[in-house]
Amino acid sequence: MATFRQALIEKVIGHKYAIDAKRLGDDSLLAWSNLGYWQGQQHNYPLACQSLADQIAASVKLKSTDHVLDLGCGQGASLLHWFNHYHIEQLSAVELQKDCIQRIQKELPQVESICGSFLNLRSLHFLNLFDVAVCVDAAYHSELNLFLDSVSTVLNSKGRIAFHYLMGSDDWQHCSYLHKQQYRYLLKGADVRWEYLMDEQQLSKTLEQHGFKDIVIQDFSEPVLKGFAQYIETCSARKRPFDFAQLKIAMTAKLCQKLYQDGLVRYVQVSAVKN
Repeated sequence: MATFRQALIEKVIGHKYAIDAKRLGDDSLLAWSNLGYWQGQQHNYPLACQSLADQIAASVKLKSTDHVLDLGCGQGASLLHWFNHYHIEQLSAVELQKDCIQRIQKELPQVESICGSFLNLRSLHFLNLFDVAVCVDAAYHSELNLFLDSVSTVLNSKGRIAFHYLMGSDDWQHCSYLHKQQYRYLLKGADVRWEYLMDEQQLSKTLEQHGFKDIVIQDFSEPVLKGFAQYIETCSARKRPFDFAQLKIAMTAKLCQKLYQDGLVRYVQVSAVKN
């Protein structure tokens, strides 16, 4: 019954992670669908998304000879980007949305693309271990220990990892219970559990416990959260039909704005090397 109910919901309003990229400014067949890195890209959604992917690539020093696994690849724009700009020849991808995987398999048959959860990589039976695992704007929907447990199993020795996550600031640790409960409901709407939030020290320690070193945590709250919220505010001035898809985008932008203004939850990029 639960499976049927979920299938019905997805048929009516789409997958919970699906977003109407056309409304955001990307009408490509393999479109971008992340929050973007907004520095000098204030009116160009695809370029901002590409910039966020480039931040990931720079953090792991991505090179053409790397065997790369893209986790939560969405509609496939990042895969095309790894091919065209980084000349990655060995590329695999995992994504939950079936329609995205079907489109990727048709348009990019050279990619080993699998429909599944990146929390269950061990069961996907990849033939080889990976040099690099990247997760652009998706890992924060998962508990960090589960995410690292899964990814560690498919990385080779000295494999590199980079992903985006939400981190509690120093002020978060001193919030009242009632204030945290408010955030609990705000974050739940974005499929983020407030219990997942760690501060920087806890985040680093968790990575170390999973066998990672050379850990770098960068705060992208301003270029990502503030940038996306400002972009959507600019877009909202244009006349467009207001439906569930538009409401989803508007609510995401409002959450980004609140997170940035309150400063209690930070949007960070994390990179590390397997020990």
